[in-house]
Amino acid sequence: MMDKKVALVGVPMDLGGGRRGVDMGPSAIRIAGLEEGVIGLGLAFVDRGNVPVKEPSSRIPKNKQARFLDEIADCCRNLRIKVETILEAGEFPVVIGGDHSIACGTVAGISSHYHKKKKKIGLIWFDAHGDMNTPESSDSGNIHGMPLACCLGRGVPELVKLGDRVPMVDVEKAVLIGARTLDMRERAEIKDSKIHVFTLKDIDMHGIHKVMKMAIEIASAGTAGFHLSFDMDGTDPSVAPGVGTPVAGGTTLRESHLIMEHAAESGKLLGLEITEINPILDNQNATARVAVDLVLSALGKGIL
Repeated sequence: MMDKKVALVGVPMDLGGGRRGVDMGPSAIRIAGLEEGVIGLGLAFVDRGNVPVKEPSSRIPKNKQARFLDEIADCCRNLRIKVETILEAGEFPVVIGGDHSIACGTVAGISSHYHKKKKKIGLIWFDAHGDMNTPESSDSGNIHGMPLACCLGRGVPELVKLGDRVPMVDVEKAVLIGARTLDMRERAEIKDSKIHVFTLKDIDMHGIHKVMKMAIEIASAGTAGFHLSFDMDGTDPSVAPGVGTPVAGGTTLRESHLIMEHAAESGKLLGLEITEINPILDNQNATARVAVDLVLSALGKGIL
């Protein structure tokens, strides 16, 4: 990582979920000192600004099975282009959301960049939720519950086909870590897809060290490396209270850092994404400050 410039991209979008506020996540991260922290590691840093997000003409969605799909797809197309441009410049993308639907654009950009090089990518998805719904299985129609499925080629064409490669990631190279609350029909989607899943029970039984070792091995085998998409609600609410959909029983602060430290030490990390920071629900920007520390761990910050 020492020979790469870290490029920050903000995606201030809250259209994918049912609760307002996560659009302020990129601002919260900047205020929490991400730039200063990265520079403090001796790394070059550049802020590439925010991806534009179109406001819908009405907050009543046209498509109740995939709410605000047109606006989300437009944002993700722009994000794909920005991420590709960053990678082509030899920089390391750090994408800050926004709700987790932004991952469709991030993964499309990374997948397309390496597809041009005739390489595949792996994907590690850290989340309390499965994000494997489709419009047919979702009870809410909220697209932030669908992006992992889209990255694996399941769901609406507007998001599934964002990249040059469909699917963006082969399911055997994708790993879901930290799941602890799944929709009833989403469970069937997950089992049918055959994605590798490590639930909180697996983390309890084996420890996050062993889980991450296995996940990195899966996501790295035969690929250029892996993208890490990290939803802050995967951590316990005591660690990150300011998230859109908190679920008790997540990873501890140290377990969360160990996820990032393993990613850094692997030498296979292609991109990093942090989503679902909601300053409205936070306590004195505590969640954004934790997120900054986690990003720094993924960039190589250690105790010694």
